[in-house]
Amino acid sequence: MFRLVGLAVLALHALGVSGVNIQHDVRRSVGKDASVLILGGGVTGVIAARTLHEHGHDNFIIVEARDELGGRMQTKTIGKAGSTFTVEQGPNWVQGTQTGDGPINPILVLAEKHDVKTQFNDLFGSLTFYDFNGPANFTNTFNNEDDDFTNLTVKAGSRLQQGLLDLSARTGYSLVGSKPLSHTAQTSEYYLFDWEYAQTPEDSSWIASSLNNNFTFDPDTGGFSEDNLLCIDQRGFKTIIQAEAADFLAPTQLMLNSTVKDISYSNSGVNVTLTNGAHLSADYVLVTFSIGVLQNDDVVFKPTLPDWKQEAIQSVTMTTYTKIFLQFPEDFWFDTEMALYADKERGKYPVWQSLDHVNFLPGSGIVFVTVTGDYSVRVEALPDAQVQSEVLDVLQLMFPNTTIPAPTDFFFPRWHSSPLFRGSYSNMPASYVPAHQENLRATVDERLWFAGEASSIKYYGFLHGAYFEGLNVTNKLADCIEVGGCLGLPHVDYIRQ
Repeated sequence: MFRLVGLAVLALHALGVSGVNIQHDVRRSVGKDASVLILGGGVTGVIAARTLHEHGHDNFIIVEARDELGGRMQTKTIGKAGSTFTVEQGPNWVQGTQTGDGPINPILVLAEKHDVKTQFNDLFGSLTFYDFNGPANFTNTFNNEDDDFTNLTVKAGSRLQQGLLDLSARTGYSLVGSKPLSHTAQTSEYYLFDWEYAQTPEDSSWIASSLNNNFTFDPDTGGFSEDNLLCIDQRGFKTIIQAEAADFLAPTQLMLNSTVKDISYSNSGVNVTLTNGAHLSADYVLVTFSIGVLQNDDVVFKPTLPDWKQEAIQSVTMTTYTKIFLQFPEDFWFDTEMALYADKERGKYPVWQSLDHVNFLPGSGIVFVTVTGDYSVRVEALPDAQVQSEVLDVLQLMFPNTTIPAPTDFFFPRWHSSPLFRGSYSNMPASYVPAHQENLRATVDERLWFAGEASSIKYYGFLHGAYFEGLNVTNKLADCIEVGGCLGLPHVDYIRQ
C-alpha cells in the first residue's frame, strides 16, 4: 500500500527555452560591482553561483539578508541544559531518492557528498492512529483514502491527455467518488494531501498536484523513488548547501546581512539598493526570492514589472507549513515513527512525529506536530502560551490515561509573517496553466532574471525544484554572458486556457 502511482505519458511544456542570442558591443562590468548579482542565498542562489563558477564566470556576488546561507533551510537548538538538540524549522526530508540506476535526486547527491546524516522515514508503515477518544484504529479508512489518492492522480493523467481544463483537487476527488465525511476519513485525506501541499484540495490544482507528486515519487513517470529520508544530522540540513558553497565560494563573492530594498533595471544593466543604503550595480541580476516576497512587494522593482510578470507572480500560492516542537522529561507517546490525530475540526494538530524514536534522536524527549495552510496562519497569530496549551490539550485527548507533564521546551517558527519568506513554499491553485510558471521564470528587459522552486513545473515546493531551477536558469544566463548578451528566457504576453 502506497499513495504514489504513475500517470500516463504526459506532454509538458519544455523547460528553460533559451532566448535568441544578440551581440552587444559594450564592455561588461566596467565600473560595476559584479557581472551578476544573485539575490538570495538559498538552494537556488547557491546552485546558481556554483553553475556560474563551473562556466568560468566568477564575477558574481550572492546577496543574502540573513547571517548564513541556506534560505529556508534553518535549524533551531531546543532542549533543557544538558539535553539540547538541533531540529529543522524548514525542510526536513530528502523526498525521493533513486530507484536502481534511474534518476537520482540531487539533494541526495549533496547529502551523501557532505556526509549529512539521514534516516529512512517510514511514513506509512510506522503510523499509529488517534482521535479525541484516545487510540482509534482507522487503518481501513486510511487505506481507502490512500486508494482514492491513487485514483485522483490516475484520473488527472487522463484529463491532461484529453486536453481538458484543470479543476480543483476537491473536484477531482469528487469525480473519482471520494467524498470523506467522517473525521477519520477527512484526517486521512489530510495526511495524504494537505501534509504534502500545505493546502486543502479545495485550494489546490488537480493536475499540477498529481504531476508534482509523481515526478518526484513515481519512477514510472521519471520520479526518483517512494522513499523519504529524514535529516537527523546535528549540524543541520543546511549543511548540504553551506558545505557545497564552501567548495567554490570566495569571501568577496558573498554579502551576508544584506537585505534588498529595491531593484532598478534596464536593458543596459541593474542597480540594487539595500535597506542600509548601500548600492550595488551589475550587468545582470538573478532574483531568487520566495514567491511570497515577490507577491507582497517586499522588494520594489523600478520600473514596475510588466503585467505578464505580475500575473505570473500572483498566479501561484505561497503556503505555510509549521512544525511545533515540544521536549518532555521523558517519552510517554506512541512507539511508531508517526501518529495521526483525527479531530472533529479538519487540520487541527493532526500529524505527529517522534524524534525520540530509536531511528532518529533517541533520548531527546522531542515530539513535534505539524499544521498547514490557514491553520498555520491562525497559529502564528497566537501567543506561544496559547498554542502550547492547545497542543497539550490534544495530547491529553490522545492519551486520556496519562498525566501530560509540562514540556521542558517549546518552539515553532513563524514563516508566514517573516518578511524574508512570507510562507514556506509554493503551491498551484486550481485552473493551473503551465505558461504562468514559464512567465515566472522569464527574463525582463534582458538583464532581470528569475529562478526558484515556484517556477519548477515538475518540482515546485521541493528542495530539488529549487536546485534544478538554479541550475537550468543559470546555464542559460551563463550562455548569455558568453556570447555578449541575449534576449533571455522568453515569455507569453497573453495566457489563455
